[in-house]
Amino acid sequence: MAKTSENSKVVRSLFGTDGVRGTANVHPMTTEVAMALGSAIGYHVRNSRRRHRVLIGKDTRVSGYMIEQALAAGVSSMGVDVMLCGPLPTPGIAFLTHSMRADAGAVISASHNPYQDNGIKFFAHNGFKLPDQVEARLESYVLGTDPSLNKTSKPTANRVGKAYRIDDAVGRYVVHLKNRFPADLTLDGITVVVDCAHGAAYKTAPAVFEELGAKVIRLGDRPDGRNINRGCGALHPGSMARTVRKKGADIGIALDGDADRLVLADEKGNICHGDAVMAAIARSLMDQRKLKKRTLVTTVMSNIGLERSLAEVGGKVERTQVGDRYVVEAMLKKGFSFGGEQSGHLVFLDHATTGDGTLAALMVLAMSLRAERPLSEMMACMEPCPQSLVNVKVAAKPPLEELRDLREAVKDVEARFKGEGRVLVRYSGTEPKARVLVEGPDAGLVDQTAREIADVLVQTISSLSPANKEAT
Repeated sequence: MAKTSENSKVVRSLFGTDGVRGTANVHPMTTEVAMALGSAIGYHVRNSRRRHRVLIGKDTRVSGYMIEQALAAGVSSMGVDVMLCGPLPTPGIAFLTHSMRADAGAVISASHNPYQDNGIKFFAHNGFKLPDQVEARLESYVLGTDPSLNKTSKPTANRVGKAYRIDDAVGRYVVHLKNRFPADLTLDGITVVVDCAHGAAYKTAPAVFEELGAKVIRLGDRPDGRNINRGCGALHPGSMARTVRKKGADIGIALDGDADRLVLADEKGNICHGDAVMAAIARSLMDQRKLKKRTLVTTVMSNIGLERSLAEVGGKVERTQVGDRYVVEAMLKKGFSFGGEQSGHLVFLDHATTGDGTLAALMVLAMSLRAERPLSEMMACMEPCPQSLVNVKVAAKPPLEELRDLREAVKDVEARFKGEGRVLVRYSGTEPKARVLVEGPDAGLVDQTAREIADVLVQTISSLSPANKEAT
């Protein structure tokens, strides 16, 4: 099903909200598509006679090997050199793309998805994700709707691209993160539990905290190609939280597979609400006069309690559609400095171009140290409004506005809340799922109505399937 960005109205069929993603070795995540995407990005960046370079990194999935080779082959076939980083967090690839003056960066990862999946997403030369319009152009090359790539003569002899391995990629990124931590602070005496989800940060995250002086208790740092995100990391932070309580740690940090987001636990082992984390950071930045325009950028998924928390201290919330890329676009367009998602993507635009779980944890630690208050006290700045999020698998993604029964169900729920609640229904941009979010003053009613709407959605989509149509 084609996907349309609410901001740009650019229709794409390969790219979702975070690149191309799917089951490895099944369309579109095949070596053939990967090679075509490599040729497309190579063709896109090749705008002069000089040697051009594309940097490629990946997470720890076993399928990353085959996709990496195919993507690199496509890039080099266009006369563009390839710099291979190996396993490295997505924000590390964004940083290195910019710092090493590459023409583009590519990340092979399916983020929080299980190991069977994989994905490809691109960064521009400045470390920011490619806009929808550029992704649509790459897609047109791959699908053949724009034949200009296939009509271009391929380079031969010494003009064919080369591939290089960057052996110090991990060290470069670790130094970058350490330099983001305030020089007047230290983590000496701090105990940190770090769950790396057996993913891309299994080397970098523990090293950063240790080199800044912390005692690090490592979890999820032994990837085998198949255990990424499995019962650990940001998707399953329970083990991290229990370890914090057992070891008496000061903070728990759970990263996802590509380490661009995190889930935190306070010193009591309580998992922190993602919106409360953003509220505490934004309020701290306001105290330091570092939150530009006193505005936090977040998505439509965030809790109304976040707006109330910032309003108490004269701050504001700007909302975007779901996806950290859209948060960043709004920040750049309107001159804001901090934003994020309830799920744990936190973007500090003064320090990075995309969400970075390790960087975010460093900023939270610095905030707590400066305030001389434990994390549990910092999180008390926000009282969340009852909210329920129901995720349901869907076999198809017909336009939601065309589903009459769904529209009626939503209208009925909104009437029952009498203007004191809200309903949001959307498709996932990275998985075959729909998400139903309901928010209101009564927790029981919120949970009940979220399930009701989810049931209507599933039944409606099921009734539209080809098999059911034939039966009727």
